[in-house]
Amino acid sequence: MDVGAAFDLSGKTAAVTGAASGIGRSTAEALASAGANVLCGDINETGATETVALITEAGGKALAQRMDVTNKADVDAFVDRAVAEFGRLDVMANVAGVAADGRIAEATEDMLDRAIAINLKGVFFGCQAAVRVMQPQGSGSIINVSSSIIDAPAPAYGLYGMTKAAVAHLTMTLSREVGRYGIRVNTLAPGMTITEFTTRHVYEADGTVNQEKYDAFVNQMRKLSPLGLVGEPADQAYLIVFLASDAAKFCTGQIWRANGGQTTAW
Repeated sequence: MDVGAAFDLSGKTAAVTGAASGIGRSTAEALASAGANVLCGDINETGATETVALITEAGGKALAQRMDVTNKADVDAFVDRAVAEFGRLDVMANVAGVAADGRIAEATEDMLDRAIAINLKGVFFGCQAAVRVMQPQGSGSIINVSSSIIDAPAPAYGLYGMTKAAVAHLTMTLSREVGRYGIRVNTLAPGMTITEFTTRHVYEADGTVNQEKYDAFVNQMRKLSPLGLVGEPADQAYLIVFLASDAAKFCTGQIWRANGGQTTAW
């Protein structure tokens, strides 16, 4: 066995949505560190460019592209650029997502449309675009990001949860449809991971962090884990690297949970 070779992504190409920050940025960095050429996509072009700078400073190869995952043409162009720049697409990581707080009975149609457009349609478009180029080459790994909320429904997270549950079902169905072409499809259901996305409630009106609220939030999340831990973006990124690599060649159609055991306590 050659463990290093199994995880090596040298010569492969990865496209990552939501690469400007959080799990998306960490995923792009981790894939590049494993040897992949990475196209970093985000509606926040400045953030995506900063991610590319971090990768190139570390000796990796990456490019940035502004793209809106709710726009199918943008997603198609994003995947096409990966192929044009690097010759192929081996890994598609559909990480981009948005919060959707509020109780179901009080949700507006605009809130519903936004959650579906970004969290579900964005992943759907990413899957379609990836299959289009992976099928002719006879290989590829698609990795979607769901959420641990699918295992533990909670008040005020209904819109978010239902879109993430749909991502999990999309993943399982697509894996059955494209396995014959050598394409693997998996999804992550991350546990509480400290990013700007999860700590959005601890910011003051001026954009500064309320340290007291932040500490209380982190401590609360630690208590949910039997390990007494709260996740970092790298915890999800490392799992994505595994699913992208040949080490996971027998893995498809699954929901993967890096969550510190949090859902066992819910």
